[in-house]
Amino acid sequence: MSEMRVVGVRVELPANQPILLLRETEGERYLPIWIGSGEATAIALEQQGVQPARPMTHDLLKDVIAALGRDLQQVRITELQEGTFFAELVFDGDIRVSARPSDSVALALRVGVPIHVEEDVLSEAGLIIPDEQEDEVEKFREFLDQVSPEDFRGADT
Repeated sequence: MSEMRVVGVRVELPANQPILLLRETEGERYLPIWIGSGEATAIALEQQGVQPARPMTHDLLKDVIAALGRDLQQVRITELQEGTFFAELVFDGDIRVSARPSDSVALALRVGVPIHVEEDVLSEAGLIIPDEQEDEVEKFREFLDQVSPEDFRGADT
């Protein structure tokens, strides 16, 4: 299992489909995951430190977890079946709840817990970007610095 960090979210054209990009913290593999526009907005808002006027669903879930006295310890992306990623939220007491990776990552960013990916998933879907493509990753980061959450609204999912 590898710990990952969120590189960011971008919109894949021409389909207008948001992609979440994760990278190993102690490695060179990237994991792209196609996600919905609502989750893309939630992740982008949190990464940019933007506080919406009203709490989003992931903010609400964070508050509910705290109100119930539980601790989210980590998020795990556990499986890839027929092109669909599966994740789980791991709470104190080894309580596990199945979740979509996009929701899991949005929540992990808000709570400040690690994101892990099973080795089988990384072996199947992980990408190593050669040095000559590092420029593309840097361009992606620059894009993320300039994109706003409104850019994700109205994307077809």
